[in-house]
Amino acid sequence: MRIVSWNIHWGCGKDGRIRIHAIIDVLRKLNPDVICLQEVAANHPELEGSASASQFKQLGGAFGGYHMIDHAPSEIYRNNLPRQFGNILLSKYRITQAQRHMLPWPADPEHGAGMPRGLIETVLETPGGKLRVLTTHLEYYSPLQRRAQVRRIRELHREACARARIYQPEPDLEPPFQLGFRPGTAIFCGDFNFAPASDDYRELVAPHEPGALQLVDAWHARHGDMARAPTTGLHGFPWPDKPECYDYFFVTDDLAPRIAEVNVQSETAVSDHQPIVLDLN
Repeated sequence: MRIVSWNIHWGCGKDGRIRIHAIIDVLRKLNPDVICLQEVAANHPELEGSASASQFKQLGGAFGGYHMIDHAPSEIYRNNLPRQFGNILLSKYRITQAQRHMLPWPADPEHGAGMPRGLIETVLETPGGKLRVLTTHLEYYSPLQRRAQVRRIRELHREACARARIYQPEPDLEPPFQLGFRPGTAIFCGDFNFAPASDDYRELVAPHEPGALQLVDAWHARHGDMARAPTTGLHGFPWPDKPECYDYFFVTDDLAPRIAEVNVQSETAVSDHQPIVLDLN
């Protein structure tokens, strides 16, 4: 099983031009089973390169053999047209449940700028069994908002683990209540906008109370103390000012023995972030 996570910077490369076809080409070469993308745009001509097309439709159409879940937490209407900015999850595997979570966005007097953030949660039927795959893009400017979002992710994970322990199918209920099993086993990925040495990182992987599966950094589970490959700051983009890691895979500890590889595809320059790839046995 291969999962790719990538902040695509609305397809805008170093030259300021939008080339969604180049994003698609990289993804097709990687041949993932699940694709998780952040910074997908629609009807945003003011963004660099003019992201006026619906990239949600372009990407969904390019991967017609996949099932797509999209979520645009930022949806602003101009002239009755939605200007959308958000995330996509595409899966070759059957999706049995999907939830779109809005993450906290508390008022922060020190950082007025910002945008709503969200988390896509899916339950997939994979060859190794059912598991949850979740993707997100956390706040960059406001530490207060980002910390609230980290805590909400932990809360949602505890909730899922608790429900998994008590869930029993009830086929006599009306159809909207007939949800399938939602396992505790999970993969979280995306652009978390924190560095590995940050307090936010430490809080996300801090021990849970008994009963909740522990989240572990897939890079460390596979590579130990080996220096982490940067996911931003390559190829001469103006941001950030040095190579850094903001993009991650976190997995529940029951999946750690199945990690075959975690790597960063550093060659491509079609986004200011690099794709990260997780392979599970």
